Amino acid sequence: MTELSEIQSVLKAALRQYKDFPTPGVLFEDIMPIFRSPKTFQMLIDALKIHIESSKEKPDVIVGLDARGFLFGPTLALQLGLPFVPVRKKGKLPGETYEARYIKEYGEDDFVMQKDAIAKGQKVIIVDDIIATGGSAAAAGSLVEQAGGITIEYVFLLELLFLKGREVLKAPIYTLLGDQA
Repeated sequence: MTELSEIQSVLKAALRQYKDFPTPGVLFEDIMPIFRSPKTFQMLIDALKIHIESSKEKPDVIVGLDARGFLFGPTLALQLGLPFVPVRKKGKLPGETYEARYIKEYGEDDFVMQKDAIAKGQKVIIVDDIIATGGSAAAAGSLVEQAGGITIEYVFLLELLFLKGREVLKAPIYTLLGDQA
């Protein structure tokens, strides 16, 4: 078994940064190279699975945010033997949905989740790639609350501490790769 610090080093080395994308002044953290290597992708899933399995409170559902939370959320849910629930941008899911608006670092948007996706009282872990301002994660938490679920943790690959996103979230936060400048 590879040490967590080794996994973190491999994952951090796989990241790429792009200045002024998608708008001037934004440093975009690109996680896509992680998925080009099956070994690196498996390390990501293993590290997150170990964290979740070692937590005292066990989830019933994994929720992933559109779009980069979809890259590893379903695989993580499958490895844990749990259902996966997508949180999508408005207009992307059929049927009755809950809706939550959020402000992000370069605009605002609406998230939706199907009303029958989470049962009342189910414990939920929300996963996404990066926590920045926390707006999209907080919106996902609102959707879980609207459904009657309980967010027990937010799980991210990395955090942009200077944007103070954790201050708007109502549950504990785990960040696999720590903070980025």
